[in-house]
Amino acid sequence: MVEQNEHLTGLTRDVGFQIGVRRTLPIRLEDAWRLLTSKKGVNIWLGETSKLDFSKGTRYQLADGSVGEVRVYSHNSHLRITWQPQGWQRASTIQVRVIPKEDNRTVIAFHQEHLPGAKEREERRAHYTSALDELERIIRAKE
Repeated sequence: MVEQNEHLTGLTRDVGFQIGVRRTLPIRLEDAWRLLTSKKGVNIWLGETSKLDFSKGTRYQLADGSVGEVRVYSHNSHLRITWQPQGWQRASTIQVRVIPKEDNRTVIAFHQEHLPGAKEREERRAHYTSALDELERIIRAKE
């Protein structure tokens, strides 16, 4: 178990290790939300699944064996789900938000908390950065 040390980046008293990654992209909010909640979008930021129903309370399983549950779904705003890969003792929480900006731009933000350690925090940072890179490629290809 990691000792609670305020000098460790991303470690908080309440939710353990956490990570947040966001990017402003040239896409309308509604279109960003549609992309994030589409099968293609979900496969990019969450993982491969045949289908994910974002109704509150819905449980899901990804191709890699990770499991979770939808906790909050607010259309064109945010969602919160649990995510627990095989081998983790507890589920973490993933939040996805879309925030409108001027000139038909939108901030896409991922936040994850209750990560087991600093190593997993950095893995998730790399994952979300890569996911945002891929989402940006898709968005810019439509410009």
